[in-house]
Amino acid sequence: MITSFDRVDLPTPLAGGSVVSIGVFDGVHVGHRATLEANLVRSRALGARSTVVTFGRHPKHLLLGREPKTLTSLEHRLELFRRIGVEHAAVLTFDEALRSLEAEVFVREFLLGALGARAFVLGFDSKFGHDRRGTPELLQSLGLDVQVVGQVVVGGHAVSSTAIREAVELGDLEAARRMLGRRVSVLGTVVRGDGIGRKLGFPTANLDRHHELHPPLGVYACWARELGPDGVQSAFLPAVANIGVRPTVDDTPGIPRVEVHLLDFDRDLYDRTLEVDFVARLRAERRFENIEALRAQIALDVESARRILRDVSSAASPPRG
Repeated sequence: MITSFDRVDLPTPLAGGSVVSIGVFDGVHVGHRATLEANLVRSRALGARSTVVTFGRHPKHLLLGREPKTLTSLEHRLELFRRIGVEHAAVLTFDEALRSLEAEVFVREFLLGALGARAFVLGFDSKFGHDRRGTPELLQSLGLDVQVVGQVVVGGHAVSSTAIREAVELGDLEAARRMLGRRVSVLGTVVRGDGIGRKLGFPTANLDRHHELHPPLGVYACWARELGPDGVQSAFLPAVANIGVRPTVDDTPGIPRVEVHLLDFDRDLYDRTLEVDFVARLRAERRFENIEALRAQIALDVESARRILRDVSSAASPPRG
């Protein structure tokens, strides 16, 4: 997938042009997938390049002075776009200049001029440009080819990033999974910790999560895999993850950490990108009387995770992606 962060990085438009979808696409949930997959179908029919226009930060950080905790970082979103089959992602900086740009100018100069847009596939609530005047109806009034993908409903409820964020924060992994079309996951860079896990006999990969939303504090059975350059993925590995402030070993707990112990694996992952899919919550985080009690509980957590993941993998393949 081609990724552009500036107009000078944009690829030369294909002779067949591009089919464009626009949005934040936080979570890349089943509703987003419906739009992007329709884009792929239309692109193939026209011999065009499937293109997503998205934003580095959520526009609400400028519009409201705050932004929601994102389900997926930009890096994670781009990886999910690539897996779906999107050919080009144009990442825009939502700043005051873009905010104030009239929708018609954005269409003429960027979408048509720079991207060579030949057709558009948009979600039912897609809006862009100054005062959010850029709508499917506006594009149609300009004589452009527009396909609108309707709202997706799962279990009688409309799918939205907001609804998924609420489910994740409440720890309802199953509800979130149904709306995402995949398991709740985080993407992060493995950074150096203080080595406590290794001293306990359970070495962990400490994740810099790229500011993604995570489930409630606790211990989880997970699948984890390394992502290499150009989206190359390792096999899924069973894992136990602790999301928390480590009250037994930290006298002054701070920001919650995500620490991942990969079962039957002991290789250096520093500075590598790790994707962690949460399968089931094993228990809440709590303070233990001493290190030995903590070590004994971690051993029990590992066995519980093995059992759960064995049952999951016997019923279905590890999460797709």
